Amino acid sequence: MRIILAPMEGLVDAPIRETLTRVGGIDRCVTEFVRVTHGMLPPRVFYKYAPELHNQSLTEVGTPVAVQLLGSDPQQMARHGVRAAELGATQVDINFGCPAKTVNKHKGGCVLMREPELMHEIVTAVRQAVPAAVPVTAKMRLGYDDRSMGVACAQALEAAGAEEIVIHARSKVDGYKPPAYWEEIARAREAVNTRIIANGEIWSVADYWRCREVSGCEDVMIGRGLIARPDLARQIKASQQGITVPDMTWPEAVALVREYATVLQGWLEDRYVTGRIKQWLNFLRQGFAEAEALWPDARKIRQVAPMLACLEQPVSITDSRAA
Repeated sequence: MRIILAPMEGLVDAPIRETLTRVGGIDRCVTEFVRVTHGMLPPRVFYKYAPELHNQSLTEVGTPVAVQLLGSDPQQMARHGVRAAELGATQVDINFGCPAKTVNKHKGGCVLMREPELMHEIVTAVRQAVPAAVPVTAKMRLGYDDRSMGVACAQALEAAGAEEIVIHARSKVDGYKPPAYWEEIARAREAVNTRIIANGEIWSVADYWRCREVSGCEDVMIGRGLIARPDLARQIKASQQGITVPDMTWPEAVALVREYATVLQGWLEDRYVTGRIKQWLNFLRQGFAEAEALWPDARKIRQVAPMLACLEQPVSITDSRAA
């Protein structure tokens, strides 16, 4: 009954993985994708996306982190899978789910679901090249043009040796628009023996249990829901034990944002740090009324210190909801 933090491109970087895994409840993380093209990437690229490789592929609190690759050339993907393992990756994940137009245009991500034979070839090449002790897994959607390819692609990945498959419960065309088609995950799960992990539209403890019931999956991957409510995994873990724990308060959430900003300032210029904070705050608006109330002012701020000061100011929730 694992909870996995989803690899959200441009958002779920190493600092946010560290921040969220410290809150508790997350069993595994996956990096943003490492884009594999024609040349062999140097180690510094892997370390950029997965600095946890310096720590046995673990976050500071000991949560495992998988290295995700994205590409369409089986041999190049195999070479990069080997390089990831040599650098310390304890799991190599392959991205067949990214819906971004730029990625799909260059034959990466979800567009490959039009070619289950190529998906099979890629995973076969990586599985044969990577040491047997390192699991090779994959993430996909239900299809590209529609939701008709879930079963065929899951079967192709299973036959190629994928040890786990995450299925996002939408097609590329669906994007991220509700609803999530968890029942289609169930169809794929019933067609394979490989472990299937459900993903998509889990924003609350109730969503988690409903997803498990409809999909039949024990494990789930959560992306936006965990960014909006950083304590969601902890809440779910408590519900698995039949207990409840207090909701995270807004001051506790702000403390996490401050911690995140401090780490980012060691990586980026202030203007980029502020941009990342705004990106997270935009998601927090869905989980905290205070974030919604502060958003009109916060979105105009360009420096880190004024941004954090803005988040820490008193907020009238009644007024913000009335607005």
